[in-house]
Amino acid sequence: MFKVSSYSEDRVKSYQLLIKQLEALLEGESNNIANLSNASALLNQFFERINWVGFYLMDKGELVLGPFQGLPACVRIPVGKGVCGTAVAKQESIVVEDVHAFPGHIACDAASQSEIVVPMIKDGEVIGVLDIDSPEKDRFDDIDRENLELFVESLLKYI
Repeated sequence: MFKVSSYSEDRVKSYQLLIKQLEALLEGESNNIANLSNASALLNQFFERINWVGFYLMDKGELVLGPFQGLPACVRIPVGKGVCGTAVAKQESIVVEDVHAFPGHIACDAASQSEIVVPMIKDGEVIGVLDIDSPEKDRFDDIDRENLELFVESLLKYI
């Protein structure tokens, strides 16, 4: 399931290792762009069967494209629109099995079939989202959601 052979077949253990790698990678660095860039690169290395991974950051009341790995993406997403904007409005993670069935889905890449979005909440305020797309339907599940929430929680210590 994962690209790197050092990751365990136990997905939870693999995520635990991923989070340790994230913390080691970001330790001592205070630049948000550098940290988000390395986090997106680490996730891109970790996952198979994805076509985009990155961050959208809140700026003047809307989401604006941040560091990512993948094809060029939509630059601005209003709160409440698409999967990312809905995750911000609800302040909760969203797993979408089929993006074409999601009301108001914003198609930045026609190849995307499923998506997971995890809001980045710091001091009670959404500062952005982690967004991961896959070219296959039903790619993400509750194990991904729970562990990506832990990943974001660790990441926020360095943002």
